[in-house]
Amino acid sequence: MPSTLADRVAGWRPALDDAVRVATAPRLDEVGRVEHLGDGVAFVSGLPGLALDELVRFADGTLGLTVELAPHRASCLVLGPDHDLAAGGVVHGTGALARVPVGDGLLGRVVDPLGHPLDEAGPVEATRLEPVERPAPGIADRDLVSEPLYTGVGVIDAMFPIGRGQRELIIGDRATGKTAIAVDAVLSQRASDVVCVYVAIGQKSSSVAQVIDAVRRHGPVERTVFVVAEAETAPGLQWLAPYAGATIAEHVRDAGGHALLILDDLTRHAAIHRQIALLLRQPPGREAFPGDVFHVHSRLLERAAKLAPRLGGGSLTALPIAETQAGNLSAFIPTNLISITDGQIALDSRLFEEGQLPAVDVGKSVSRVGGKTQAPVMRDLAQHLRLEYAQALELEVFARFGATADARTRSAVEHGHRIRALLRQPRLAPLPVSVQVGQLLALARGILDRLSPEGVTRFRTAMPNRLRRDAPRIVDGLDQGAELGADDADALARVLDALASEVASPAPETAAGAG
Repeated sequence: MPSTLADRVAGWRPALDDAVRVATAPRLDEVGRVEHLGDGVAFVSGLPGLALDELVRFADGTLGLTVELAPHRASCLVLGPDHDLAAGGVVHGTGALARVPVGDGLLGRVVDPLGHPLDEAGPVEATRLEPVERPAPGIADRDLVSEPLYTGVGVIDAMFPIGRGQRELIIGDRATGKTAIAVDAVLSQRASDVVCVYVAIGQKSSSVAQVIDAVRRHGPVERTVFVVAEAETAPGLQWLAPYAGATIAEHVRDAGGHALLILDDLTRHAAIHRQIALLLRQPPGREAFPGDVFHVHSRLLERAAKLAPRLGGGSLTALPIAETQAGNLSAFIPTNLISITDGQIALDSRLFEEGQLPAVDVGKSVSRVGGKTQAPVMRDLAQHLRLEYAQALELEVFARFGATADARTRSAVEHGHRIRALLRQPRLAPLPVSVQVGQLLALARGILDRLSPEGVTRFRTAMPNRLRRDAPRIVDGLDQGAELGADDADALARVLDALASEVASPAPETAAGAG
């Protein structure tokens, strides 16, 4: 006999009771209010359970990062536009820390410091989310820096080599080629296993677009991540950007891989930190920076390391960039960064104006670690290069004040001119190891002594194709990390000597025209 409606309802009663019970389960939701808001900083109250570095959510969905706690209120950085927020608005605690997506899904992508895509390639497919603030590896978890990281810039790889796991500062005045060196270092990883993470902090949109376009056209874009917080981005996102980039690079390192982190630049990051600190009413110190600005950068750069073999042996190399005013390396932020890092590549505005690119100041630059990682062939050929170049520059200065100079002085100055011409290098053209070895070998064996500086420039331009044509086996071996034996060195020198003879000899039509 068919059941009545009452019987059917009675049969559904347990399921209905469960649904009601789930839907009406009690849930604690803390709701606070915005007390004051301005310039990317919000003071909130009514959230007694809020933790440091916890994310909060404002009424319009914008996130905030808790950076300071007081007995009755908290200070938060607004991680987004704040034009729709106002005092008295509702704010909720999320119970979550600031995290960024990590994994292979970010390769080739342009994201903001929270991992939101800024390109048109769709959602980011992340392996997982990792906190942007992580402790640096301890001493017991680190290994010696023992592998080279080639930047493709001849003057750096020869005289100031960088090792995987090192922190090397790139410093100089505005518009002296700091970003260009960093981009060349990224492009030089085309044939390596290094994953590159480029972090733009407070840069102009046009400058960031140029960097991304250069890597897409010439470099390993499929192994590069761009974390972008432009000048018009909220100050909170600009402040968070380098930590997010470090977390993305650490995921590669912790998996046993090798990562290169470019921070462009930490001077702007320090200015953002000063702005935020003054808005939070923290007491200013030297140059109006708060007292914790050293800690802000040291805890970031200490995350670069070469891990011990038991932890996978991965490495994270950091190339932070800093800007100086009128070449003043003793200013507060440059001094802090120089003391934190393992060396610096100092750029000189005078060299830049003279067309000596890259404009590396040999006297002020140093690498305190990378020399131990330099390939033996590079170390042997370049061991006297820096001293010879510095002596030639000094003699050149004194020769300007003298009417005459002896033959030895003239020879040393001319040798310095050849070194300068040899080390000159165009942008977006990183040199492989084989070409750098060929340049140093030609210089060490005196092959360039019969060439003028203009002839050295022609020699340098023609050398890569000539080496590839006449010594392909040696070139392939050097690019793959092989040593240069005595017989191969002699064979390579013969190829270079023949090229120098061709460059030194005038072309037939030139000779005819001269007659």
